[in-house]
Amino acid sequence: MTSTPIPVVFIHGLWLHASSWQAWADRFAAQGYDPVLPGWPNEPATVAEARDNPEAVAGFGIDDVTAHYAEVIQSLPSPPVLVGHSFGGLFVQKLLGQGLGRAGVAIDPAQIKGVKALPLAQLRSGSPVLGNPANRRRSVALTRAQFRYGFGNAISAQESDELFELWTIPSPGRPLFEAAFANFSRHSAAAVNTANPNRGPLLMISGQKDHTVPDVVTRGAFKQYRSSSAVTELKQFPDRGHSLALDQGWTEIADTALNWLAEKADLKVG
Repeated sequence: MTSTPIPVVFIHGLWLHASSWQAWADRFAAQGYDPVLPGWPNEPATVAEARDNPEAVAGFGIDDVTAHYAEVIQSLPSPPVLVGHSFGGLFVQKLLGQGLGRAGVAIDPAQIKGVKALPLAQLRSGSPVLGNPANRRRSVALTRAQFRYGFGNAISAQESDELFELWTIPSPGRPLFEAAFANFSRHSAAAVNTANPNRGPLLMISGQKDHTVPDVVTRGAFKQYRSSSAVTELKQFPDRGHSLALDQGWTEIADTALNWLAEKADLKVG
């Protein structure tokens, strides 16, 4: 058990604001962690401000966001735990692969280079961005119906609409293009150093009803770590969709992460 708080950096994905992690931050703080909730580069401080200024985040790509979080990590007094959802899960993997962070939890992580599965549900979820090449330079917002399909398909329509109103913001289209075409790019920003034997432990979490990052995609990413001797584990939740980190069942996911960190990363901080 450690006597000083271990930082934990929460990294959100596309279409959610950093403040959507607040409940997680409170739960981790109650267990003795020191939570940090930085947004993406140029992300306004509130959901309302982000909606009013959608182009503030336009044009940022995977390398830009990774570098931004690397600076956050390096400014902390000690190596943090990294917890990310969706594209945040991809950033967790990239940062751990670079030797940053003491452990990571990647929840329904966006597709990394080397994963070849491309389910129809994933294509439909990405179509609001990928359907127009000009969106690579733009910021894009989801409609209520698009959020329902991509995030809220495993919960009630009412809860999906409530989450949409609470947390959704416009996000840059560029990361989605970079991930979608990663396997056709020699130097893709979506590449992760999965072979690093010296990185911290990594837990991958998959919602098996997820449309945005289907379970087969998370399993494909998990297989990319076969050549690494570092701890890598996968936990699957059969009835959960892409909203699993923020819907009413979020505590099950958060407690899974906390328990795994205590067991596999030896972070008994409470």
